[in-house]
Amino acid sequence: MNTTLEKAFPVGKYLVSPLIRSTESGHYMASVSIRNGMHDRVVRFVPEFSTPESALQYAAREGRSWLQQRRCGA
Repeated sequence: MNTTLEKAFPVGKYLVSPLIRSTESGHYMASVSIRNGMHDRVVRFVPEFSTPESALQYAAREGRSWLQQRRCGA
């Protein structure tokens, strides 16, 4: 399995990095790294995707969503 890091983007004080990993079956798994200074939270997602682009879009969308929920709850 190969892991690919796409372009990271800032959201406020956080750095969001979408990640994908190819599976043996030829699909892609998505995860996202959300970094704040020295702290890094990595979230892995269950769905598998048929294209790397769809996996990256999902990871980026979920990272933004997580940060929005965190801001609204703070």
